[in-house]
Amino acid sequence: MTALTLSTSAAPGLRADAIVIGVAKGTGSRSGDLVVAPGGEAVDKAYAGKLADVLETLGASGAEGELTKLPSPAGFKSPLVIAVGLGAEPDGGGYAAEALRRAAGVAARTLNGAKKAAFALPVEDTAAVGAIAEGVLLGAYSFDVYKDNGGNGKAKNGKAPLAEATLLGGKPRDAAHKAALARATAVSEELNRARDLVNTPPNDLTPAAFASIAQEAAKEHGIKIQVLDDKALVKGGYGGILGVGGGSAATPRLVKLSYTNPEADKHLAFVGKGITYDSGGISLKPAGHNETMKCDMSGAAAVFAAVVSAARLGLRVNVTGWLALAENMPSGSAVRPGDVLRMYSGKTVEVLNTDAEGRLVLADALWAASAENPDAIVDVATLTGAMMLALGSRTFGIMANDDAFRSAVHEAAEEVGEPAWPMPLPEHLRKGMDSPTADIANMGERMGGGLVAGLFLREFVGEGITWAHLDIAGPAFNEGGAFGYTPKGGTGSAVRTLVRLAELTAEGDLG
Repeated sequence: MTALTLSTSAAPGLRADAIVIGVAKGTGSRSGDLVVAPGGEAVDKAYAGKLADVLETLGASGAEGELTKLPSPAGFKSPLVIAVGLGAEPDGGGYAAEALRRAAGVAARTLNGAKKAAFALPVEDTAAVGAIAEGVLLGAYSFDVYKDNGGNGKAKNGKAPLAEATLLGGKPRDAAHKAALARATAVSEELNRARDLVNTPPNDLTPAAFASIAQEAAKEHGIKIQVLDDKALVKGGYGGILGVGGGSAATPRLVKLSYTNPEADKHLAFVGKGITYDSGGISLKPAGHNETMKCDMSGAAAVFAAVVSAARLGLRVNVTGWLALAENMPSGSAVRPGDVLRMYSGKTVEVLNTDAEGRLVLADALWAASAENPDAIVDVATLTGAMMLALGSRTFGIMANDDAFRSAVHEAAEEVGEPAWPMPLPEHLRKGMDSPTADIANMGERMGGGLVAGLFLREFVGEGITWAHLDIAGPAFNEGGAFGYTPKGGTGSAVRTLVRLAELTAEGDLG
């Protein structure tokens, strides 16, 4: 990953491939004008205070995500100035963390192939240091493992990510600034590892392979791990995971990751859907809907990254991660529509659609997590296309059995820059899952399908346990062009929300 440093050096004397500054749309008395954001004063001065005029001549408006390049003025040791838009100038107070994060991400993506860049964006508080650092590290991400690079670290006909970034205005001897940089580095590295997992082809990322990666990370970071293979799952009675994974030669796994802190008095459980490839099973997906189904383990990747992040940050909270891993394939041993599965909880489920498989593996993992009676459970899953229809491709839905907890999860998501929206669990939709054969069916009414899935999962949460469900089907995998610090492909959606929930719990600010 890109190496990060803090520096109080002046931009003109810094040797780098580029100096990145922020520009914005003026407000108040400067409404309609382009303004140079704090941090860019030295660059503006070198242009005799006319930098905004020069940039406007080149077409810059300050709009979020807009990027303009121009040669550095005389006397600079960097040959290039990059002006990146921050959106509207704040009317009092500093620039929002997410605006800084996105601007840094846009610039970092543009600087592929560069050895060093200096980021002279507004550093008005410690939060800004962390946001800019995250933006750089997440924006510089690339996944080139499967491209012919000749062993040189570059994609064929491509460029390596930005090698080093210096955050100007960040104080290298300030404890708070150093802590913000360290936090951003740990979370971003684990989020990028989640992206790698999502982007890995399913012929390489089988349930067993995912479990092996988790074992290596657990050993490195002092996390206790337990892996249940197919034989252990049979012995334990995990009918949901076994039913979904029964059609594949790649046998399922249930992975339990336990990070404990001796000073912790709270326990969070995170549960992730880990369908390493989803063909739909016997209810086969139509042509055009299979190509990105390697991403159906994004929830498990997010949970994995969050637990490792908590361990790296040494948070004073116990965090258990459950990765429900299976491959959903059609074969003579695959679960059929009409089959009845006996779940780990003992409840029976009539399978009406084998493509509604995520809720089946999650049900077993939720019941296993409930057995430890944590203070709260949060599950994460690319669960329903219905949630994408409701909220689009960049926003995930939040359902919960407690309104206050749902609001707290929503606030945490918004705080870290992950668009989310609270969704209801209408009781009248539960009746649609009544089955004449089993305790419950895995399908209900078509309309409100994302909410139906949430109601199904609620059935497998232990009595009295606070629970939330994040349906990340939309933002987990970006099929369009890169934007901000979000690349094409796996995004690492929900990792930062889970980490923030763990931090709030450790600080005593989450229930």
